[in-house]
Amino acid sequence: MTLPVTLSVTAEAFRLAEAFVISRGSRTEAKVITVKATDGTVTGWGECVPYARYGESLDSVTAQIESLPVGITRAELQDALEPGAARNAVDCALWDLEAKQAGKRVWQMLDMAAPDPCLTAYTLSLGTPESMQAAAAKNAFRPLLKIKLGTPDDMERLEAVRRGAPKSRIIVDANEGWSAEVYTDLAPHLVRMGVDLVEQPMPAGQDDMLAEMERPLPVCADESCHDRASLAGLKGKYDMINIKLDKTGGLTEALALRLQAQAEGFGIMVGCMVGTSLAMAPAVILAQGARVTDLDGPLLLAEDRKNALQYDADGVHPPRSALWG
Repeated sequence: MTLPVTLSVTAEAFRLAEAFVISRGSRTEAKVITVKATDGTVTGWGECVPYARYGESLDSVTAQIESLPVGITRAELQDALEPGAARNAVDCALWDLEAKQAGKRVWQMLDMAAPDPCLTAYTLSLGTPESMQAAAAKNAFRPLLKIKLGTPDDMERLEAVRRGAPKSRIIVDANEGWSAEVYTDLAPHLVRMGVDLVEQPMPAGQDDMLAEMERPLPVCADESCHDRASLAGLKGKYDMINIKLDKTGGLTEALALRLQAQAEGFGIMVGCMVGTSLAMAPAVILAQGARVTDLDGPLLLAEDRKNALQYDADGVHPPRSALWG
């Protein structure tokens, strides 16, 4: 007899190869929550990264997951928890469990073709112009670099990165760090320096000016976009949305968000928090056909999980079943 699905939660930390710095702060390790979902015969796994920006912590996310009833289904989960890290880890663990119960891969359950590798951006932390130029030069072989900015004096940093990696495509993430005035001044220079797009130039909730400004390059909503309920407030302000599983609350809502956003004319970027291959694995499925993929979390780690995702010149490859899905 199959037992009801039970969940267990573990907090883990994975060292980063070097400090990761954005406009809001820095970290030297990835602190994650790992969820195990088992029916007594097979086990599914999921991972999330609690994010202080959204009032989440390891303790709060653990408490949310531990509050769930035994035997909860993926459909019931969508109403039981709000979009966020806790729901993401459980949702992805249940997807993994369902695939193993069915003897299929997740993409087969979704009637998708076998996924291809996705070319991913590689993130350069916020630093001095000199340190960012050195980091860009070290990674100039990568076709797509993402640079963290978000200060009033970012022009020197951008120019330094372009010197370090003259042939790479560049996307810029301001992490809500600019005012409307700063972005208006910077935008023509971003175009001049060949930047492909800019993520979240202004704070969520203070971005209405984007509807009144010229957008000489695509603007992508990150902190302003969580789930389908966010889309109505983004029209006229953003050209793209960055879908992250920890914001949508899992693959289930992320797939629905992608479908609705595409129908409403938004371009799709699939991103991540700084986590392990287990957190990226479901996002590789989501990223199929996306305009931009930013799933470089494992590349920033000094250590990763067993059966880690494969990264090479073709990008990030789909997960093996020993990891997820």
